[in-house]
Amino acid sequence: MTSASVGRRTALVTGGARGIGRAIAEDLSKDHNVALQFNRTKPDWAGSDFLTIQADLTTPDAAETIIQKTKERFGQIDVLVNNAGLVAPSPLDTFSAEEYLRIFQVNGLAPHALLSAALPFLGSGAAIVNISSVNAVLPPKGASLYGASKAALELWTRGAAKELGPHGIRVNAVAPGAIDVSDAPRDEALRQAFIEMTALGRLGTVQDVASVVRFLVSESASFITGETIVVSGGYRL
Repeated sequence: MTSASVGRRTALVTGGARGIGRAIAEDLSKDHNVALQFNRTKPDWAGSDFLTIQADLTTPDAAETIIQKTKERFGQIDVLVNNAGLVAPSPLDTFSAEEYLRIFQVNGLAPHALLSAALPFLGSGAAIVNISSVNAVLPPKGASLYGASKAALELWTRGAAKELGPHGIRVNAVAPGAIDVSDAPRDEALRQAFIEMTALGRLGTVQDVASVVRFLVSESASFITGETIVVSGGYRL
């Protein structure tokens, strides 16, 4: 742990290699120590101030390993951002138990496992933010299990907030709408369709989401818990 790390809160961000996760990690690094987990895509932008951890969140020992490495590097954990997610089709005319269970493993069970492993190191004032989706209430055609997994994540967020509130630990969620992610560009026709369905007439940016995460982990949100903040620009109002 460097001298610059002393006195700073520590944030763990899963799925932090690119897209929304990267924006969250970079934003929090302004005044937090940051550990970021990745699976296949190794971040090529994170400097020596970041702790990068490769782990498949579906493996049994992943959560314990990630939390332990973060604790060893920074000595504490104050913020957990469960950003890693799996988007996969689940058409009703097909079924693959192994493939479909993986959606729930990444989107639902992994956040629980990470929080459980981190709990001994979380004190009063700690904050957990789960990245959900507008698809939790607006199920995508052909990918209803993805939507169901995010709906489960939002209900779990409320349950965890209720359980951890007496300990001074807050748990909230952020549900992005259509976000413009440069390293995962959409077809232009689809992009325009999303814009037309959004009241503000534009796609969201990854920084739009990161800014709300920053708010939720800050003292400015010290009396907010068990909530899901929708960051969609008025998508499908």
